[in-house]
Amino acid sequence: MRRTLSAVVTGLVVITGAAACSSSTGSSGSSSSSTTAAPPKEVNPAGDIPDNQVYVAWSPPGGGYTVKVPEGWARQQAGKATVFSDKFNSVRIDRSSVNKAPTVQSVRSVDLPAVRRSAKNVTVGKVSTVKRSGGTAVLATYRADSAPDQVTGKSVRQDVQRYTFWKNGNQVVLTLSGAVGADNVDPWHIVTDSFRWA
Repeated sequence: MRRTLSAVVTGLVVITGAAACSSSTGSSGSSSSSTTAAPPKEVNPAGDIPDNQVYVAWSPPGGGYTVKVPEGWARQQAGKATVFSDKFNSVRIDRSSVNKAPTVQSVRSVDLPAVRRSAKNVTVGKVSTVKRSGGTAVLATYRADSAPDQVTGKSVRQDVQRYTFWKNGNQVVLTLSGAVGADNVDPWHIVTDSFRWA
């Protein structure tokens, strides 16, 4: 009798444990299937431009050139420059008349010292010549502190790419800024590769 009772108790424990395990696995499985049923939402680290960002062509009054910029970004004038921005990301476009085409040396000796005077905590990186669909440009990379946020007053460290295009006495500088650590390589390439002289 004791053996029979012991066997019954042992059997109940095994069955109960199996049922609990089955119940646990079932709830976990249904949770997993409900998660995979909906496509995962893209999560972008702070400063990253989404992969599904749409770009629209823009040209200044009077024409002269076109460039694609992220759709929906705020646009404002900063002196003669036009700036498109979203949080700490920005595309700044400056146009001017310059007699000679820029070189790596002229950007190092003239342009970057001017950048140091106008921006905060500038650390210069590489200066080189690069080719884009719209022509050759001199690319200067550097880091600088952003302007303080209007709401929080906080400033962030930014990676900056500065492209200088030139043709027949006309110069356009595209300055692309984003928070350090943001993965904006593809978006910045889309913008700079879209530049065309009109």
